[in-house]
Amino acid sequence: MSDQDDRHRADHDSPWKMALEAYFKEFLELLFPTINQHVDWSKGYSFLDKELQQITVGAESGRRYADKLIKVYAKDGSETWVLIHVEVQGEPEVEFSERMFTYQYRLRDRYGMEVVSLAVLADTRKSFRPTTFHYERWGV
Repeated sequence: MSDQDDRHRADHDSPWKMALEAYFKEFLELLFPTINQHVDWSKGYSFLDKELQQITVGAESGRRYADKLIKVYAKDGSETWVLIHVEVQGEPEVEFSERMFTYQYRLRDRYGMEVVSLAVLADTRKSFRPTTFHYERWGV
């Protein structure tokens, strides 16, 4: 990927990041209404940029994604909070599902928290709709 491509990706991601920060509640209401119903908005929410950066240190240098990690509280009355990893994907990417899995696993392992991974696929290719990540060897 060239420097120009990296700059284009960074420019493309910045508006998504700003929109997620300004309209996170509305984002969940519109795109993930079932999840939105479980969030206790009266307890607020906070962005965990530092925590997300700590688990992505080993990621490809130069690559940027419109990722946000947001702490919310559930309506079930528990003190437990859920980390929500929001991924905005603008173009088909073979490693997308694996990267989502890796981020989720690293977050859960490092912080011991439940992680809900959400993806917004903003590309126009309908054939690119990843749902899971798995691997196998020797047929198992």
